[in-house]
Amino acid sequence: MPSLGPMEIILILLVILLLFGFKKLPDAARSVGKSARVFKSEVNEMKEEDRQRDEAKKNRTAETASTIDKPSPIDEAKPRTDDQSGPVA
Repeated sequence: MPSLGPMEIILILLVILLLFGFKKLPDAARSVGKSARVFKSEVNEMKEEDRQRDEAKKNRTAETASTIDKPSPIDEAKPRTDDQSGPVA
């Protein structure tokens, strides 16, 4: 695909100027800039939400892993009181 030369760029700018006119061109540029800022802020907000969600998921995984790795200690000296040691009825 050929690149744009200086004549093509001038022609595109001339067509834009004819379509929008001198008075509307600054307003159009302003609205394009505002739209770009809003889009950028939304993208940054989505990235921040994803980062927070991933961090919360890692924290939940770490908490779950720490509780699974630590079995409850069993005191063999105490008698069982859960009635699970007898015959099945």
